[in-house]
Amino acid sequence: MNILLITSSYPPEIRSSAHLMQELAEDLNDRGHNIAVITSYPQHNLIQDNIYKSFENVSNENGIKVIRIKTLPSHMVNYFVRGISHMVLPFVFLYNIKKYINQKIDIVIVYSPPLSLSLVGSILKKTSKAKFILNVQDIFPQNAIDLGILRNSLSIKIFEQIESNAYSTADHIMVHSEGNSSFLCNKKKVPQEKITTVYNWIDIAPYVNTNATGQFRKQLHLENKFVLLFAGVIGPSQGLDLLLEAADRLRHIPDICFLIVGDGMERKQLEKKAVNISLNNVIFRPFVSKEEYPKLVKDIDVGVVCLSNLNKTPVVPSKILGYMAASVSIVAFLNKESDGHKIIRDAECGYSMISDDPLKASELIYKLYKERCKLHQYGEKGFSFVSTNFTREMCIDKIERLFCQ
Repeated sequence: MNILLITSSYPPEIRSSAHLMQELAEDLNDRGHNIAVITSYPQHNLIQDNIYKSFENVSNENGIKVIRIKTLPSHMVNYFVRGISHMVLPFVFLYNIKKYINQKIDIVIVYSPPLSLSLVGSILKKTSKAKFILNVQDIFPQNAIDLGILRNSLSIKIFEQIESNAYSTADHIMVHSEGNSSFLCNKKKVPQEKITTVYNWIDIAPYVNTNATGQFRKQLHLENKFVLLFAGVIGPSQGLDLLLEAADRLRHIPDICFLIVGDGMERKQLEKKAVNISLNNVIFRPFVSKEEYPKLVKDIDVGVVCLSNLNKTPVVPSKILGYMAASVSIVAFLNKESDGHKIIRDAECGYSMISDDPLKASELIYKLYKERCKLHQYGEKGFSFVSTNFTREMCIDKIERLFCQ
């Protein structure tokens, strides 16, 4: 089949969404499908070597046609500019699809966010008779309303109309947890038969083939430290102020160190806060490459997951799976609605709590510090769970079955 993947993020960007879309493209290509990807030109979430690098607008990457389009900025800008960028995005994509895609499109898979890209799927379904599959990761605009990002009633009404159109025109809607499925069914009145739960997968091979080397500990002078790692996008949804406040309460224990790796809208504010309150136990570092990430995770003691308590949807941070694949124990601070609590509980790979109390967060971290002898056991249980439930092959099998339904 001729399949078009539509996503705002694709490698070389360092984001879970980028990696998921690349792995989906590669696996479908290996299964004999003809794959094209249209995505935004990479400008953010890059490793240092790629920041000033130029990329071709159209390239063939292991048999996959990748079209990278320069668009209005949507990262590290205010929310008004981001909103305008997202509204313009689908029309820029449609223009370039017409320009660069010559064959008939059988299947179009749209990754959301941004939700506005669903308009591309809706239009291609009508004009090309393509089957439209919508992959919903963040339930927008609800998550933006909950976080206080979206307040204007007219803007909310516009985005809710786009959301309604997306759900009604999509042939299949993929969500990454059962809680998200129930939310769309009960709150958004999406027919249950239209929704399929496909977990965000993890390719465990790079983690299995990587051993702890101490490379990152040595680089950052963290030998013999108890290292907690948060790695990923640093934005309002993550609520990392909680982690800094917990770090503040644990500063009297010199062994404990917090390593925050990544970038995003909130990073500068968090760095400034850490300086203002003289946090010597928090280190910020930029993104590492996809190839280096397993080495980084293997070098730490506990993987940290964080979501603001203002979130009200059942989102599951994909970094949970990376920590599990690396056999690393987890401490998670999540909104009460997140399905991440159940995954961590079922896997018995660490602890989670509602992200509303810095004191309790620091106590939970201290609990893990005191029971360091159990970390290996938690890590092994996490690896067993992810190997059974979240493998790349089984999840993409489920997506491929949707093509014929």
